[in-house]
Amino acid sequence: MEKYVELRVRYKETDQMGVVYYSNYFVWFEVARTEYFRQLGYSYKQLEDEGIILPAVEAHCEYKASAHYDDELVVKIWIDNLTGVKITFQYEVYRKYEKKLLAKGYTIHAFVDANKRPVSLKKVRPQIWQTLYQSIH
Repeated sequence: MEKYVELRVRYKETDQMGVVYYSNYFVWFEVARTEYFRQLGYSYKQLEDEGIILPAVEAHCEYKASAHYDDELVVKIWIDNLTGVKITFQYEVYRKYEKKLLAKGYTIHAFVDANKRPVSLKKVRPQIWQTLYQSIH
């Protein structure tokens, strides 16, 4: 299931030419991921309180066109792959008014416990895993 987050480019996210600095796309991916969980009825904070942490183990972004100061953006997010121990999110960033694709990417996250040991979310938090699974089927 795709979800959408809208944002506006802030001045501090740009360089002297008003173009968004590349690392900000990963911040926007994080914003979208946080909202994705929230829209499913969970928060990252709640997951952490329950002993589940999702460190990124891989991240990629392909830049297609520049975003600029004050642009209204839409970040589309969906789960591409879900296993017991990992989750992959896909992202697309669009300029809202023209629906132009600016960037696309993915992040892969492991499910780990407070000691940073891999855990099977399916086994330790089956209800959360089922909610995630249902969101992609």
